[in-house]
Amino acid sequence: MSPLIRPARAGDVPAVTALVAAAYGIYIPRIGRPPLPMQDDYAELVGRGLVHVLEQDGAVLGLVVLVREPDCLLLDNIAVAPSAQKQGHGRRLLAFVEETARAAGFETIRLFTNVAMVENIALYGRCGYEETHRVAEPDLHLVHMAKRL
Repeated sequence: MSPLIRPARAGDVPAVTALVAAAYGIYIPRIGRPPLPMQDDYAELVGRGLVHVLEQDGAVLGLVVLVREPDCLLLDNIAVAPSAQKQGHGRRLLAFVEETARAAGFETIRLFTNVAMVENIALYGRCGYEETHRVAEPDLHLVHMAKRL
């Protein structure tokens, strides 16, 4: 069965939390603390309808957290389970984000990521996102990016 993207349900919260920990845990040594997505309350985000999961054969392989803002769709988080990476799931989730933004009438998707997540910055660049600015605060160094649709 091919993977499908659907809204996350309350029963998905343990799998979503575990997936985020596995996907982002590799960055802890680089940035010196858990990345922002590891600090989110996924029960609350799922309850608000902000999380979609990529599921195959009952397993959650990836997720996106999307927040509608007044002028754009914020891609707050995208993650693919380490065991499912390098299989096109991330690009499929990014395509879903674009479809969702267009359907909602948005012309822009924006995101931010930690400056230490160089692989993600490069992937977003290859997918048409452009850096808009950087924010450097003590303990937080972010690269903001956007894509016009």
